[in-house]
Amino acid sequence: MLPMTSAILTNKFERRTFVLGMGQATVGVMLAARLGYLSVAENEKYRAASESNRVNLTLIPPRRGWVLDRNGAALASNRADFRVDLIPDRVVDADATLGTLAPLLGLTADKIGDIKDKLDKARGFQPVEVASNLDWEKFAAVSVRLPELPGVIPQRGYSRFYPTGPSVGHLVGYVGPASADDYERERNPLLITPGFKIGKDGLEKHFETRLRGVPGARRVEATASGRVVRDLGTREDVPGKPIQLTINGPLQDYAARRIGLESGSVVVMDCQTGDVLAMVSMPSFDPNSFSDGIGRIEWKMLSEDDHVPLRNKVLRGLYPPGSTVKPMVALSFLEAGLDPNASVNCAGGLRVGNRVFHCWNHRGHGTTDMAKGIYQSCDVYFYHFAQQIGMDIIATMARRLGLGQEFAMPYPGQSYGTVPDPAWKKRKYKSDWALYDTVNATIGQGYMLVNPLQQAVMASRIASGLELSPRLLLDRHAPQPRSMGFRQEHLDYIHAAMNEVVNGRGTAGKARIPVEGVQMAGKTGTAQVVGLNIGNGKGGLWKHRDHGHFICFAPFDKPRYACAVVVEHGGGSGAAYPIARDVMTFLFDPGKAMQVLEDFEKQWGGDVRQRMTTKYNAYAAQYGASAPKAPDEAQAAEEVAADNKPAPEPSAAQTDAASPAPEPDPATISPPDAAASAAPPAPAPSPSPTTRP
Repeated sequence: MLPMTSAILTNKFERRTFVLGMGQATVGVMLAARLGYLSVAENEKYRAASESNRVNLTLIPPRRGWVLDRNGAALASNRADFRVDLIPDRVVDADATLGTLAPLLGLTADKIGDIKDKLDKARGFQPVEVASNLDWEKFAAVSVRLPELPGVIPQRGYSRFYPTGPSVGHLVGYVGPASADDYERERNPLLITPGFKIGKDGLEKHFETRLRGVPGARRVEATASGRVVRDLGTREDVPGKPIQLTINGPLQDYAARRIGLESGSVVVMDCQTGDVLAMVSMPSFDPNSFSDGIGRIEWKMLSEDDHVPLRNKVLRGLYPPGSTVKPMVALSFLEAGLDPNASVNCAGGLRVGNRVFHCWNHRGHGTTDMAKGIYQSCDVYFYHFAQQIGMDIIATMARRLGLGQEFAMPYPGQSYGTVPDPAWKKRKYKSDWALYDTVNATIGQGYMLVNPLQQAVMASRIASGLELSPRLLLDRHAPQPRSMGFRQEHLDYIHAAMNEVVNGRGTAGKARIPVEGVQMAGKTGTAQVVGLNIGNGKGGLWKHRDHGHFICFAPFDKPRYACAVVVEHGGGSGAAYPIARDVMTFLFDPGKAMQVLEDFEKQWGGDVRQRMTTKYNAYAAQYGASAPKAPDEAQAAEEVAADNKPAPEPSAAQTDAASPAPEPDPATISPPDAAASAAPPAPAPSPSPTTRP
């Protein structure tokens, strides 16, 4: 081993110094290169990051486009309000936070339970509404306590407002906070902006893109602690575009209120254009409260209601139409060449083969021609001549007049029902058409199912002779509907007979409009729900009572408006035609109609919203926070879909004739012998469709 000398030590020291120096130089070069890269190549990135630390950008939710009626009045609008939201991922102690907010905002126990339910279901980025439409005192009380309330966001903005509430629930729909699924589909930061809501049902959902608008933004300079130093500028939001409907707003509200305590629907159409002037399904829900999310009390109240307030009965309700089809059947007879003066003797029934097919009036109607068959709703007349004409011709006319059709409406679906004929039965049940099938169909029972919108279309086409289709979006330059090609004398005859139903010897004398110079033509209908072995359809269990129908148009000699009313389990047509009478009266004399309604509402316990508030308060007092949790949005949608599921067709072919239910008002019916000798009404002249104003 060589001895260690000073030269060797010096050499080793110099080498180590060189290595360390090279290492330091390398690190220095690398640091310089990195600093150069960050300062040059990554300049924009870090400048933006620095700016974002200094400047906060907040989206301003756009004001939603209004939904207007035909006269420009708001069916859905926006109103300025103060609100408080929670951001779940910023909340430190939800119980403590809600404990502080409850006395400040007047939150009840069930409301706190609803908020906790929403917090459990919400993702971190999804705001949860605590309260809206606050006054300044409550808003200020929360604002001054923000340092002790992390995750609480008070703000001033706009909320959706439906002036007539439940009257437009099924018509317009409602809005609500975007769900996690909504955000995953769009990945739009606007959806997680506190206070922003999207369409969840009805027109609000169908026209979401048009109604939404473009968000604004606010830029502020803030410190690291979040204190605002100065406002750097605001870009205003661009409101959504409005949509204008054909709906007559006051008429829509009147019809909804006039249905009262019943479960039913009203559709009114313009006989010149096909514009839908009212489309009401009641009972309904209040879209103002739905926009905050369905609470446990409200969900329990709605889900337990056997009148099914979540079902859109106009589009999804299916019913046997009863005798309201008789004008349609009579028109098919006329178009097939049957002489309207041809008659049959009604003794209360008609024997065909080894069966007797009964008339609703077991005493009989005596000698009956077509006009009398309509205005006194004689079943035997239609039994007799339907055998000669055949079901194929009747079914073809039913489809021409709108039954069995699905119309172009801005809603996700319709239940279009059934217009049966021999080919349909062969296809459906692999069996031949029988005589009793024709008998059932000609009195609007058996396999025949329609929805109220189809009945309104049928009434409007019979009234006008035009191929009208229901239209909900206002278009003042739409082309004139074309003629259906019916002979005018045939329409005149049907109009005169339907006028006699209301204003003469018919089954609905109490449906006369109390407006001088205006006569309404109509047709009653009663559809059985259960067999006579279970109940007579007039009393007993609500679910066992007959459905009541009424179709009409006015003025009968120059039809302008057509209407269809259906009352579920109303006990017969006597529940339907008073509603139609008052709704049609409102079109000609609103003052008289309102006086009638106000008298009724005193007996019913107030208008729709007052009755709903009373019921809600009763449920809240009984159940409070003990009410079960409301379902989440997906579950609620499934349950609503189940409520809107159409009535199924019979799973097996029917093998007998349906017994007609007595639907006319006995007080307005002539005795059989007098009715037999009464002359049919002379057809009133009705102008050609092309000359009507």
